[in-house]
Amino acid sequence: MEKKVQRLIIEPGRVEKNYWLDLLVFKNLFYILSWRDIKVRYKQTVIGTLWAIIRPFLTMIVFTVVFGRVAGLKTEGTAPYALMVLAGLLPWQFFSIAFSNASESLVVNANLLSKVYFPRLIVPASAVITSLVDFLISFVILIGLMIYYHYAPNWNILLIPVFTLIAFAQSFAFGLYLAALNVKYRDFRYVIPFIVQIGLYVSPVGFSSSVIPEKWKLYYYLNPVVSVIDGFRWCIIGNGAANPFTAYFVLSMSITIIMLIYAVYKFRKMEKTFADLI
Repeated sequence: MEKKVQRLIIEPGRVEKNYWLDLLVFKNLFYILSWRDIKVRYKQTVIGTLWAIIRPFLTMIVFTVVFGRVAGLKTEGTAPYALMVLAGLLPWQFFSIAFSNASESLVVNANLLSKVYFPRLIVPASAVITSLVDFLISFVILIGLMIYYHYAPNWNILLIPVFTLIAFAQSFAFGLYLAALNVKYRDFRYVIPFIVQIGLYVSPVGFSSSVIPEKWKLYYYLNPVVSVIDGFRWCIIGNGAANPFTAYFVLSMSITIIMLIYAVYKFRKMEKTFADLI
């Protein structure tokens, strides 16, 4: 029985006409890159994937002590402060890691980009998928914390996939845009960690959005990650947590959609020069 061999025909103008179809043609490459990044991330580590649990757990403890005990900030509803922090930390950690990895993905895979044709969009997308795996593993802490505090979620928790999808779109949009710029301007490799560090403090990871004065909330919600964190807390804490579906949520989603469209446009426009610049 003859084995079918899939062939890709290179012809003038084909890349532009069949770019989105080629994403399906190269779906195996997408899988290979994602699986490779997962294996490499914890290669030669003693405890392996447990780092995906230890890092957010230790960060949760620090934030709980600093904001809950020292600063004396209040939690949302009747939830323990540690649970409120973790509900904000998980989506933020997913966004920050996915954003950072996607931003640097093209430079890291420079040899691959300069040798063979494939839709370059696959590279940053696979980086975000890899971060999603860490995000799912870290949910072990959330389950353990709920059991420890005897805190049962309500039906809101069923909407977590919705906010996870939004977080995925945000990290992919901003990561895709920075990935394209990082190829041309290598200064961004120093700017990206700074952006992530600043973002941690202007996002409600260690505190509740309720502490923000009303006159500053419009500027506050220009950071689209805020609505995702508020949404996660609403899903996990339930009664007592602020309802995320407000006019500010519409603002955040509008920013996310506009940024995603612009990032894809900018990436496709610069994609032709990646092999030469990298």
